[in-house]
Amino acid sequence: MAEDIALMAHLMRRAGFGATREELEERAEKGYDATVEELLDPDSVVGADRLEFLRYHPSFWKPFTSPGMGAATWVHNLMNTERVLEEKMVLFWHHVFATGGSKLDHWHEMVNQIDMFRQYAMGNYRELLVELAKNPAMIYWLDNCDNHSYAVNENWGRELLELFSMGVGNYTEDDVRECSRAFTGWTIAATIPRTAHGRYDWQFEYQEEDHDQGEKTFLGHTGNFNGEDIIDIVCAQPATARFIARHLYNFFVADEPQVPSWLDVPPRDPEAIDTLAKAFVDSGYEMTEVLRVLFKSDFFKEARFAKIKSPAEVMVGTLRMVGGYKFPAPGIGNLSKEAGYMGQELLNPPSVEGWHTGAEWINSGTLMKRINFVADRIGDTSKPGVRAIVNRLKARGDMEPGEFVDACLDLMGPMIVQEDNRQQLVNHARETGTLTWGDEALARARVGEMLQLVVSLREYQYA
Repeated sequence: MAEDIALMAHLMRRAGFGATREELEERAEKGYDATVEELLDPDSVVGADRLEFLRYHPSFWKPFTSPGMGAATWVHNLMNTERVLEEKMVLFWHHVFATGGSKLDHWHEMVNQIDMFRQYAMGNYRELLVELAKNPAMIYWLDNCDNHSYAVNENWGRELLELFSMGVGNYTEDDVRECSRAFTGWTIAATIPRTAHGRYDWQFEYQEEDHDQGEKTFLGHTGNFNGEDIIDIVCAQPATARFIARHLYNFFVADEPQVPSWLDVPPRDPEAIDTLAKAFVDSGYEMTEVLRVLFKSDFFKEARFAKIKSPAEVMVGTLRMVGGYKFPAPGIGNLSKEAGYMGQELLNPPSVEGWHTGAEWINSGTLMKRINFVADRIGDTSKPGVRAIVNRLKARGDMEPGEFVDACLDLMGPMIVQEDNRQQLVNHARETGTLTWGDEALARARVGEMLQLVVSLREYQYA
């Protein structure tokens, strides 16, 4: 049973944002494969209630807001949805198809893009690319509204090939231009001035009179191509399958080198990439099928604590663990800024390349923010999730220092820590002796302090 719990915890850290011990035990009873199938079927559970959120925070409907607070609507989803894999895939696509609110200055358009990702996140990759090409936030972000038959703008066409599908080295500069010609006329419809209380949504518009109707030659194919024709050709390239496979491996399995290095640096597990790429092609680009192969593979099950958590994973995982955030209470805007303080401002990546992951998440400033954020919340023994941990420890009765430390590590993960780190925790626990429950307030304070020390360990930063 202990191994079942550890494997289930690994799955829920990667396919979701962690899980309480109660949830892990329930899922372990169902079994690993059954849990994977449930995660792959988001319609079987409920998502977060957007309308309830807006009832208490109407200013986040088409918001005018300060940088960082635009993500409040999405953070509420992240904290409260039961469709955790679906929301994790939204985060995945937000990273791959990085779009920044700093240029748009229309935060509700960023939220609309996130909602579009949610709709297509686990569906067909080709369909997602078509919707991305029609997404007003992306059109404005990559200047396709300035891409005309008489004056081609290559920004969207270049990034479609370089960062959204194939990767550098798999196309020529001529391909970039021909691709861009095919997307002329894909633009944003004219909008009327904003209302007294907000802005109108942008809408996609195809202007046929502005589309380049000439013959185009792209990746060896020639024809009077439009944007969807280009996407069909792109999806059929072996390079695209490997590119998406490598992104999935980096996001769900283990830290990879950064995207600009992929042309020169081979993947850490070439067989895993081949397996995922084959599933991508064989399924006709269906992401659910690729994820099914990924989560049921040995390379996934064996890659425990091989990934440094992103700031979003640290923030959301901690808030879901401690609990108490179901009700959309005041302060959600400021709370949504926390990931940005750790180096990942949601809805505002630093460039179209997205964020650099792995060890690049960590520096002296961001590490301090991570530890302080988690320690502040896990040390609050009034939070329902922390109370549940305290009550489980209480049910075990009085504990010697070593037993106390091991129990905390077990309930917080289970976490595997270096022996030196464990010994430091034990030495600290010995300063106050056996954990007893005669003075419950004192015992709870000791537990809260120990949990804070646990989350300050290096190991807690890994998923």
